[in-house]
Amino acid sequence: MPDKKLIAIVGPTASGKTTLGISLAQKFDGEIVSADSRQIYRGMDIGTAKPTPEERRAIPHHLIDIRDPDEDYTVADYQRDAVTAINDIIARGKVPFLVGGTGLYVRAVVENLNIPKTIANPKLREEIENDIARDGFEAVFKKLVALDPDAANVVDPRNPRRVVRALEVALTTGVPFTAQRTKNAPLFETLTLGLNPAQEVLRNRIDRRIDEMMENKFIDEVNMLVVRYGADASAFNAIGYRELIEYLNGKLTMEDSIAAIKMNTWHYAKRQLTWFKKTPEIRWTESSDEALSFITTLLK
Repeated sequence: MPDKKLIAIVGPTASGKTTLGISLAQKFDGEIVSADSRQIYRGMDIGTAKPTPEERRAIPHHLIDIRDPDEDYTVADYQRDAVTAINDIIARGKVPFLVGGTGLYVRAVVENLNIPKTIANPKLREEIENDIARDGFEAVFKKLVALDPDAANVVDPRNPRRVVRALEVALTTGVPFTAQRTKNAPLFETLTLGLNPAQEVLRNRIDRRIDEMMENKFIDEVNMLVVRYGADASAFNAIGYRELIEYLNGKLTMEDSIAAIKMNTWHYAKRQLTWFKKTPEIRWTESSDEALSFITTLLK
């Protein structure tokens, strides 16, 4: 077992990961490595619930605001950058905290996944897109899940880019998208803590967070980003952005857009939990206070 120690904090959106990570980093002289696939993008601040500027000044955060929304960033890119950041934190005598809800990002680091490169197949992608035009997006997503059942918990069913890519990989290689990554010897000795509030509590937190986002002029952020990068930037498939873009395009009322954000966020939170629950090593707690007490006792 490696002697490099890492603490990972995972769980569904709005479960309290950011607050807990900052509290622990302050208590134990640590730094935070974000494991959020949308917080990497500059300008996507309100809708991704990034740590505030004050929080980021208090505790160093890594892998936030490192790409523009129209730039690609793969799991392999994240794994490389996160491992580099964690090693640097350890080398400086600090405690690294890996904090976020993007399950594949966390697995890539904690399990040291071997992430194979798959060559794009433009002809197959065109065939998949033709299937979407003919049969509808839902039918193509069902085809993906039939080939790769675990994709239902990993791939956002409303994100065409991710669904097409996952199906392309599965059809090209003959191996399910979610089974493409194998484990290597771990790079770090990791304690993974999962936050899992009661469903009613989590649902209320999600709704309250989205109401606060709207009060903080989330719509202005989306409008600014669309003007700068165009509505088709791949990062804007993120929940919240795509629904407000539909509002800006006249496809939804504001009321319907907000309702859709809340519902889609709740469904995403349940998919996150399904993904993380498959990892037996995670120690689950219902509250940040309980988690803070446990970690404090462990690290004394």
